[in-house]
Amino acid sequence: MSASNITSTHPAVFLLVGIPGLEHLHVWISIPFCFAYTLALLGNGTLLFIIRADAALHEPMYLFLAMLATIDLVLSSTTLPKMLAIFWFKDREINFYACLVQMFFLHSFSIMESAVLLAMAFDRYVAICKPLHYTTVLTRTLITKIGIAAMTRAVTLMTPLPFLLRRFHYCRGPMIAHCYCEHMAVVRLACGDTRFNNIYGIAVAMFIVVLDLLFVILSYIFILQAVLQLASQEARYKAFGTCVSHIGAILSTYSPVVISSVMHRVARRAAPHVHILLAIFYLLFPPMINPIIYGVKTKQIRDHVLSLFRKKAM
Repeated sequence: MSASNITSTHPAVFLLVGIPGLEHLHVWISIPFCFAYTLALLGNGTLLFIIRADAALHEPMYLFLAMLATIDLVLSSTTLPKMLAIFWFKDREINFYACLVQMFFLHSFSIMESAVLLAMAFDRYVAICKPLHYTTVLTRTLITKIGIAAMTRAVTLMTPLPFLLRRFHYCRGPMIAHCYCEHMAVVRLACGDTRFNNIYGIAVAMFIVVLDLLFVILSYIFILQAVLQLASQEARYKAFGTCVSHIGAILSTYSPVVISSVMHRVARRAAPHVHILLAIFYLLFPPMINPIIYGVKTKQIRDHVLSLFRKKAM
């Protein structure tokens, strides 16, 4: 049989349903999503501008924060524009390869975010437990290597996904019961043996979440030990106060993951839109809340933002 007579085993386009069961509320649901996306763009964009503009903020903690802000911008921009197009214009079509690209960016940058949060925990560990060696340990070279390692790990783990999905025949139709191209939502449309995809997806998620969280927790055990050894209570508050923003970022990132995982096991019979709303919350909440956490709790960033407002008011 000639190559020209061979039909593609995948559809040219997928159709994103949006939020199944809540299609009649899409326009109303889009309002808080649009507001959260706008906050994420403004907040993370402002953080990047301030860190770039102020040479005093070119320190390890703020360089990691700039990485986190960049990742949050990419994560939210990978999914939200298309999601809003579905809600506002019923533009549900997405090209098969565009779907794979969206999935790759979504999962890759989620893994990068976890790695950067781990790097920020290491930064706080060195700052509190080994303050005299802070500048010699966390050099620009090491920070660059950490950033490259975070990117390499994410790309290496996620590169197989598009190739694995290309080999399937999608006989269950082109309708993806989701707002974006999430790996398992696409796998459910495929025929044939998808066990490897299922196992690979779960294994990667568990590997990243468990491993990174374990090292973050270990960092904070050492930090807590060092803080409790400080002589005065004021010094303890001051030392641990430098970690509050990072703890907030960890909670904002991992809490939705844990809640979604628990819901999948405890409330398996819950309506599909419950799980999808939780998945969207995971994508929207950290990019929206992280700039607020760091803006409020970090004096240098707060002072810079206030000075910008004073200049505009003059």
